[in-house]
Amino acid sequence: MGHHYLILGAGRQGVAAAYDFAMRGDAELVRLADSDEKVAERAAKRLKKLAKGSHCEFEPVRCNVEKKKHVRAALKGCAVALSAAPYRYNAQLAEWAIESKCSFLDLGGNTDVVRAELALHKQAKKAGVSIVPDCGLAPGLGNHLAAHGVASMDAPREVHVRCGGLPERPVGPLAYKLVFNFYGLWNEYRGEGEFLRGGRKTNVPTLSELEAFDSPQLGKLEACVTSGGTSTCPDTWKGVLDTFDYKTLRYPGHWEKIRTLFELGFMDERIETRDGKELAPVKITQRLFEQRLDFPDVRDVVVLRVTVSGTHAGRPRTLVYDLFDRHDEATGFTAMERTTAFPAALVGHFQARGLIAPGARPLELSVPAQQYVDELARHDIKIERRSQ
Repeated sequence: MGHHYLILGAGRQGVAAAYDFAMRGDAELVRLADSDEKVAERAAKRLKKLAKGSHCEFEPVRCNVEKKKHVRAALKGCAVALSAAPYRYNAQLAEWAIESKCSFLDLGGNTDVVRAELALHKQAKKAGVSIVPDCGLAPGLGNHLAAHGVASMDAPREVHVRCGGLPERPVGPLAYKLVFNFYGLWNEYRGEGEFLRGGRKTNVPTLSELEAFDSPQLGKLEACVTSGGTSTCPDTWKGVLDTFDYKTLRYPGHWEKIRTLFELGFMDERIETRDGKELAPVKITQRLFEQRLDFPDVRDVVVLRVTVSGTHAGRPRTLVYDLFDRHDEATGFTAMERTTAFPAALVGHFQARGLIAPGARPLELSVPAQQYVDELARHDIKIERRSQ
């Protein structure tokens, strides 16, 4: 008998996760829950065509994630729920999943929300279910690879994660194509990155510390500090590592223009004009990004590099993990959908198999790092590893 999964949010990443559950997660049922029932129905119809040989049933349901009654009904009979809903809902959704004795994971992106989920540890452990936040690409896959590298050394010292979802070539005014939810992007571009430096937790302003990055496939890129990418790793490895940092990759010139938008107030939630009128600039910016940065004829790519250095068996050692992923023409899934949803679905499959202990813990402490990396290729996520 196969597993029963729930996907909360039948959009881009939700559909890709459902596909992975069906094809590689031993799924008997994947329930697709969305506030717009037509979206869920379209997703189920698409998945039935894509996953013909899986023997998995796709069940579309209407579900408003703000309503407990809706969510509890959607959770019924499911072993694992994956949230592809906006990050702000995840702590409440995790709590409702625990009440329904259903394990829960999400695509994350906001560390304060993650900490609220981790505060549910005792309730989750008592209910016999696992809660694993921040399981997407970055945070998510990058952190898994970091955990594997840290576990592969006697004395790990530094971890550097660099990641970017990009158009296959620079396009438009920002040399960028919007590859996921605008507010997820906006959330990453503001606030501070939480790093380890000199063994101590350090907050570094976003959009700072520009550095060059050479990609074998794309050429020269630029990396800049963004928020959320390190997730709980600085807390987990404080006292173990000297350095843990994360930066986002873009084509040259992007970061300078983004800083200009922030400085001019285009990313502000609210401003008051001199004549007393109140405006919400970010809502206008959202619409403009969604309309002007779509570029449907330009495919996306994902670049990820995780570098872990330290000593092993008394000798210096550096491990480098590289991922370069492209839009999949056969399924229609973008590189961002694939590299966000498939690694998350693998965590959900671990939960369904009982490979993650009950409780609410960070992924770097709860997911078996070696087995996870070993199984990635089966989920069509190909990592190149080299030792220096």
